[in-house]
Amino acid sequence: MFNVFSKFTVMRLTKPTLFTNIPVTCEERDLPGDLFNQLMKDDPSTVKGAETLMLGEMLTLPQNFGNIFLGETFSSYISVHNDSHQVVKDILVKADLQTSSQRLNLSASSAAVAELKQDCCIDDVIHHEVKEIGTHILVCAVSYTTQAREKMYFRKFFKFQVLKPLDVKTKFYNAESDLSSVTDEVFLEAQIQNITTSPMFMEKVSLEPSIIVSTFGTRTYLQPMDTRQYLYCLKPKQEFAEKAGVIKGVTVIGKLDIVWKTNLGERGRLQTSQLQRMAPGYGDVRLSLETIPDTVNLEEPFDITCKITNCSSERTMDLVLEMCNTNSIHWCGVSGRQLGKLHPTSSLHLTLTLLSSVQGLQSVSGLRLTDTFLKRTYEYDDIAQVCVVSSKIKEN
Repeated sequence: MFNVFSKFTVMRLTKPTLFTNIPVTCEERDLPGDLFNQLMKDDPSTVKGAETLMLGEMLTLPQNFGNIFLGETFSSYISVHNDSHQVVKDILVKADLQTSSQRLNLSASSAAVAELKQDCCIDDVIHHEVKEIGTHILVCAVSYTTQAREKMYFRKFFKFQVLKPLDVKTKFYNAESDLSSVTDEVFLEAQIQNITTSPMFMEKVSLEPSIIVSTFGTRTYLQPMDTRQYLYCLKPKQEFAEKAGVIKGVTVIGKLDIVWKTNLGERGRLQTSQLQRMAPGYGDVRLSLETIPDTVNLEEPFDITCKITNCSSERTMDLVLEMCNTNSIHWCGVSGRQLGKLHPTSSLHLTLTLLSSVQGLQSVSGLRLTDTFLKRTYEYDDIAQVCVVSSKIKEN
């Protein structure tokens, strides 16, 4: 750490931690009696009236380099002190951070100091938001000129690891909002786990560019190894709601922005890369339900409203509707009727009547659409479920 003329010191700047102790107690009928309890009460580091708590009232300075996590701000204090009896000139202090992919200059100034007298020092504080995990090397270099006009140069290396603080997992669910006026809802489930050894205060978890309000109220603490799940519902803008071909091809959803604080307010921030979903495959023709009753009577007809969309952007279809009965669902009306021509990206609404011969939760199945131009048939089963009850039960 020492050179002929100068001493070079590098220290990481971190906030102190709350002092913790291990309480030792016993019952009054035990041999020590009240000795342990009295010692804890006399201990200045314990909380008065709550001596058995491990957390004390005092702060302790960092005893080691500590852990650095992705998304946090790395701060370091650099000091060059002239220990010699000479005046040195043209002192240049440079601090670089070497990562696995790049080398960054962290020095606040690139200008050289004209001279450094005996017992004087040059101080600098550097900051860097850590954006990569893995091995980092802080390279600190000092160059100066002696009174004998001799150029001197030396370096120090500080190697540290950047760890991952959170484990983020995402899942996409493509939902067709058959029973509403909005189509193509996308649900994003985000699971965020704290994989550090200290609790976190989750200041913000948002999906950009959407504005999301936390569903957890004021309880935003995440203990070590705890996992919290967030659910976002995304809907297309009104001008795109009816454009089935456009919505079907959208794969990029957005980015998660996560901001947290640790024990004494140290802030960290992570932003994921663009989240992508698998585009749903509707095929050439999409059939969705607009309306269907929740509960129907056994062996009594009920109506449903279907929406049929030509998802092709180029080809017109000539459609024929066939209705095939199942063991429980029976369609009312003429099967094989012509629906006419359906132009690209256009839709039509169709009201169908059916009844169920079996009680319970029944699946609506058996619809077939045939494009007479290509002689291609599209099958639609399990498009919805309906609860079938006896008419006597429903009256009661």
